[in-house]
Amino acid sequence: MIKKGIILSGGLGTRMSPLTKAVNKQLLPIYDKPLIYYPLSILMLSNIKDILIIVNKDQVNQYKKILPNGKNLGIKIQYAEQDKPGGIPEAFIIGEKFINNNNVALILGDNFFYGQSLTNNLILNTKLRNGAKILLHKVPKPELFGVAKINKFKKILFIKEKPKKFVSDYAITGLYYFDKNVVKYSKQIKPSNRGELEIVDLLNIYKKNNNLTADFIGRGGAWLDTGTMDDYYKTTSFVSAIENRQGLKIACLEEIAFNKNWINKKQIKNAIKFYGNCDYSNYLKKFNK
Repeated sequence: MIKKGIILSGGLGTRMSPLTKAVNKQLLPIYDKPLIYYPLSILMLSNIKDILIIVNKDQVNQYKKILPNGKNLGIKIQYAEQDKPGGIPEAFIIGEKFINNNNVALILGDNFFYGQSLTNNLILNTKLRNGAKILLHKVPKPELFGVAKINKFKKILFIKEKPKKFVSDYAITGLYYFDKNVVKYSKQIKPSNRGELEIVDLLNIYKKNNNLTADFIGRGGAWLDTGTMDDYYKTTSFVSAIENRQGLKIACLEEIAFNKNWINKKQIKNAIKFYGNCDYSNYLKKFNK
């Protein structure tokens, strides 16, 4: 069972420079909320309440202005710093004390997920006991991603990083589930030519042990990596269209916490006061009646 989650929210954000020279990418807005709200909402929807956010050096105070410690959401948020980007598996080494020999989920801070049946899948995936599980999504340009080749029984045959020749159109998204061995395995990996620990190398350890499985974002679900300006604005347009059409908000953290009975109306009222006179506050008012 997974009760702990990590958001890897560091990185230099060079693909979105100069916007990211002064502000971390995950604090920039996706429509009406900071980007960090979206991966945090995925962990909350998964019933994960103990969360570590890994950020760049000297940026913790920026995050704490909007996400102090999680008490306002009925969860617990801790922070850790990374000196420089060292690859996804480094997050488990940085978070070793936080993980404390438990199973853990990790989501990248610039990933966006949306889907009608997504919440049920998320909760099911947190029931992982042994091994590792990845979340796959079909993409039109698999050469831009790490991909997984699967057979007709949806068993993973192999994984490959940004293949030049087509091997699969199932991209490995930025949401992962690992058992307690993840720290030990991450420490066994050697840096790649670019000087970072590679997630594919970590997954291949589990694959070699026949302990790597996959789940899928079904048809109608969405996964977007907001790492480039084009994808960033596509995500903003997507959220804007959905919210304005349905009248419901994506990644409203207080709404998720309230619906799970983690917070009460008093905390909703405090949130409205905290955010001030804005559309987000107006949306929260319907939960304070």
